[in-house]
Amino acid sequence: MPKEQHLRHSKHFNVVYPASAGQKLYSIFVTPIIVLIIIWILIKAFSLFPGIPKVVDYELVVKAFGYTFWRLLIAYILALVASVPLALWASKSDAAERILLPAFDIIQSIPVLAFFPIVIAVFIQFGMYNGAAIFILFLAMLWNMVFSLIGGLRSIPVDIKSAARVFGIKKFAYLKKVLLPASVPYLVTGSLLAWAQGWNIIIVAEVLHTYIPGGTSAQDLFGIGSMLVNAAAGSQQGLFIAAIVAMIIGIGLINFFVWQKLLHYAERFKFE
Repeated sequence: MPKEQHLRHSKHFNVVYPASAGQKLYSIFVTPIIVLIIIWILIKAFSLFPGIPKVVDYELVVKAFGYTFWRLLIAYILALVASVPLALWASKSDAAERILLPAFDIIQSIPVLAFFPIVIAVFIQFGMYNGAAIFILFLAMLWNMVFSLIGGLRSIPVDIKSAARVFGIKKFAYLKKVLLPASVPYLVTGSLLAWAQGWNIIIVAEVLHTYIPGGTSAQDLFGIGSMLVNAAAGSQQGLFIAAIVAMIIGIGLINFFVWQKLLHYAERFKFE
């Protein structure tokens, strides 16, 4: 490997990947747990201090954010699982790239809400209202991650690929030691964009009654998105403001405890 080709951390140089098991555990498991603990503490705090003005039901608002967070998390995990093989498939060869990239681009260009009436019709047949919302969130998140991963796979230096061939690193070992580590910075960036896209869609995904013939607000999913819409429709200014504040605080906590940590962690995997 040429001297100038090495993995760089923002503060410490010549750090090799993969990162330690503890760092992986923190990124994958601990940070979501911290967010859930904070949500639980807020719920308990509102119930322990009856002196807080009850303009709105604060506990209900925090629970609504928790339900929304779970839907986004499940949709993100599904998108993550699906995006890796799709990106690897598209990057397998020049022929695959010429065929699949235009196809992916066409599918991505179709507004995700165009699928929603069909999704609702299919999932409602089985009473899977949450499934409909999660699936539409999955579609909204997927392509940000796929194209980011494809960009990461295409950015691997030729010297790295040549070195892998020289040392006989093939198949699963090549995937584990070269492709996936090199894709980490792009995966984190794509995940951040996908998560933001999920927040943009969540209001529509939870307000199902607008897509159900003769539907009512009783058919909406309980969450921060539906709470915002129904509070605005019902002129409940206090509830609307509380939901907005809860969303801002929640997104800020997730950004601080999850995405900032992951962006910093991904610096270890950059080639320079």
